[in-house]
Amino acid sequence: YHLANIVDDHLMEISHVIRGEEWLPSAPLHVLLYRAFGWKDSMPEFAHLSLLLKPDGNGKLSKRDGDRLGFPVFPLEWHDPKTGEVSSGYREAGYLPEAVINFLALLGWNPGNDQEILSMDDLIKLFSLEKCSKNGAKFDFEKGKWFNHKYIQNKSNEELTELFLPILQEKGISADPAKTAKIIGLVKDRISFVKELWAQTSYFFIAPESYEEKSVKKRWKEDTPKRMKELIEILENITDFASEDTEKIVLGWITENNYHMGNVMNAFRLAVVGECKGPHMFDITTILGKEETIKRIKKAIEVLQ
Repeated sequence: YHLANIVDDHLMEISHVIRGEEWLPSAPLHVLLYRAFGWKDSMPEFAHLSLLLKPDGNGKLSKRDGDRLGFPVFPLEWHDPKTGEVSSGYREAGYLPEAVINFLALLGWNPGNDQEILSMDDLIKLFSLEKCSKNGAKFDFEKGKWFNHKYIQNKSNEELTELFLPILQEKGISADPAKTAKIIGLVKDRISFVKELWAQTSYFFIAPESYEEKSVKKRWKEDTPKRMKELIEILENITDFASEDTEKIVLGWITENNYHMGNVMNAFRLAVVGECKGPHMFDITTILGKEETIKRIKKAIEVLQ
């Protein structure tokens, strides 16, 4: 192995060999082999980095730690040809390449300031082996999620739409890209991975078939069907459903009749979304449109009455 290692590096004209500190005992042998072949002048620079440690700091990080704690340790999904064992990869887990690079670059190295989000150009400009730590770095996989979240936020709604549309297609949904981009803009601050978009947006694409039991018990009161029927009448008389006037008209109706704002609006949300979650209610109804919004309220009255 050692012979093949240095011959391969020499023929590829490798200038720097950067590897883990467990290879430090092999370095003298490699230097001697370079000298023996008369390749001293073209011998690469050797640098040995401190190890990545388990999240608790006790020992070297291993594949088993990832399997045990539920985070990837390989760039791509890996199948062990001997055991058939499958280990997840960062790509399959939904990590963005630029987030992984940024995350890994700061394990055992830092630019000398508090800056954490670093582009590839930043890393090329700032990185130096001299700033690498001599101590092992704990592998904090929660920090990796944080990096992915940050890079998700930095992507445009249109870029995220391109990544999300294949997920929708797998679910048999043919979505309009422009509409999907607007939807993503409402929820992307809530996600760390593109695959999480479905849980946050499914009600935009599919009307609820059921309603969260806890929310129904808490938000669907005895007089709610009557209030929702009144709300339907209000909505039907709104001409420009996408304007800000829709919110003013609905809230004005609630106030004028001295209805409980929380009860009415939460029942409205429950009817349209299926549970009491999501972005601003009138952002949701603007995207769904008048016809779909009213249709969902009518269905909720029928099912929950």
